[in-house]
Amino acid sequence: MLYTIIKALHIIFMVSYFAGIFYLVRIFVYYKDTDEFAEDKKKILREQYTFMARRLWNIITVPAGVIMTFCGLTLIFLNTGLMKMPWFHLKLTFLVALAIYHFWCWKKVLKLKELNGNTLETANIKLRQANEIATFILFLVVFTVILKSQVIEYWWQLISGFFVLVFLIMMTVKLVNKKKKK
Repeated sequence: MLYTIIKALHIIFMVSYFAGIFYLVRIFVYYKDTDEFAEDKKKILREQYTFMARRLWNIITVPAGVIMTFCGLTLIFLNTGLMKMPWFHLKLTFLVALAIYHFWCWKKVLKLKELNGNTLETANIKLRQANEIATFILFLVVFTVILKSQVIEYWWQLISGFFVLVFLIMMTVKLVNKKKKK
């Protein structure tokens, strides 16, 4: 029963964490979108976006991430057999990628504060594409956890499908961005 409760908490805080990460990078995009606004409007919006990013990071994303991680480590402690499963090693690899993405987001939050309303140097399209990275990691983790050993057995079909998904999402981002410029 304890294991199931911890697992439920892990999933709930995983959802909260990803919601924070998804919205955070969207705030970076909105900040960058102000580049062409009038100075007074740009100043007000950039202050607000910086405030929102910091609050989201400090009040939702990081606490949810900490609780998610604590619950995940507790699950491993309660079921050490997970560490013998190849699919679980794959999940942990994807979580390393998530940690790298988390670090990138944290650096951007710090950068916004540091910019003091000045322009964010990262290109708009790069921010929009970076916004999809968490989605890709979420797909990889969820499919790995749900399919378990089948991920290892059908790896090439899953990788092919994943790359098709990545391609479609990136092309959609580019198409939307192109239409936005017109």
